[in-house]
Amino acid sequence: MRRLLLSLVALMSCAAAAAAPLELHRGVGVHEWLNWAPLAADGSYRWPPYGTEAEWLTRYRPASDWPAGDPVAAIGALGFDFVRLTVDPGPLLATEGERRQEALSVLSAAVRRVTDAGLKVVFNLHSVDQVPQYGTNYINAPADTDEARAYVAMTADVARMLAPFADRAAFEPFNEPQHYPCDASGTDDWQQFMAASVAAIRAVSTKLTLVATGACGGSVTGLTDLRPAFDDPNILYSFHMYEPHLFTHQRPSEGHDFASGLPWPASAGSPEAVVAALRAHMDAAGLDAGQQARNLDAVRDPIAKYFAEGWGQSQLEARIGAAVDWARAHDIPTGRLFMGEFGAMLMPPDGTMGAFRADRDRYIAAVRSEAERHGIAWSIWEYANPWGMSVIEPVGPAVPDRSMLAALGLAQ
Repeated sequence: MRRLLLSLVALMSCAAAAAAPLELHRGVGVHEWLNWAPLAADGSYRWPPYGTEAEWLTRYRPASDWPAGDPVAAIGALGFDFVRLTVDPGPLLATEGERRQEALSVLSAAVRRVTDAGLKVVFNLHSVDQVPQYGTNYINAPADTDEARAYVAMTADVARMLAPFADRAAFEPFNEPQHYPCDASGTDDWQQFMAASVAAIRAVSTKLTLVATGACGGSVTGLTDLRPAFDDPNILYSFHMYEPHLFTHQRPSEGHDFASGLPWPASAGSPEAVVAALRAHMDAAGLDAGQQARNLDAVRDPIAKYFAEGWGQSQLEARIGAAVDWARAHDIPTGRLFMGEFGAMLMPPDGTMGAFRADRDRYIAAVRSEAERHGIAWSIWEYANPWGMSVIEPVGPAVPDRSMLAALGLAQ
């Protein structure tokens, strides 16, 4: 890995001259189309690989829920200028030669489908573990391993596929790599891994915008631990903003419990109000006194922690500001930062998880506005799913969540 890195970095730094990154502003993740590649009966990838557009739209709801018209163009009509298209790299890692090219042809057609609809694409390889041998073990492996080398070689093949779309597509070769701890006391594995992939992609194309990420789950801390020695003017630097996680991902650890209702900002409510709302939801669900007591015991400490930390605007400014400070320290324009994911779970009618709509919307508006204040492009997570983070209403007619659009500055 080190020899590959040294030889390719020299080529990369000579070749990347006066490029500029693809111009991006407001995007949305599309995760259910090309991720979780469908499997055959024996657990291997179905071939040809990847789901169809129809399978994506009907995975969690009937086709009749969707309005007439072009569903991809409808994304642009909401005000988004790009899609962060997440793609399971498993079928690519499982194949070589002609079989891999067949998979890449499917993906090329999907990119063309989106760009023909007038949207740009951030093409994100988004590892999942449904076929464990081709899952996240590849990107979380030490840099000097067969898995890491195979992954880097695969990213070069993807770059060749994307090169003809360089004026409309960017390439993000990783999603949320782990490589903990996040205090710079760990190994140098992620630094080597990211740099080797940048070099391999640059050996294929200097015009293709590349999206680099730090480790530690792709967080702000992971980014600020990264040393951008491989930088060129056509690289964007990603971070995901799910802080505080206690607010953005409110959900119970047990399937039938309740964990919801933390306010945004913390100063807008109190622990007592959160507990009272939880009791009301549990009463409505018919939980008896013992069940309610057990549930409240499980959430009491997280509720106390959230209010003790007192999350609000100043903490958001500090966290996004850490990414901005990192960029400036490395002479990277803040316009080359990319907030590739953010969002918060919306509470369903039964109150089992998530935030009240007003609190979710205040949080989304605050994060989006702070990114825009620094000229940072963003992508909300995600377009359509039933899990509480969705631009499209999660059940019933597939219509936009208008209050979320307003929080995103996209009110129609």
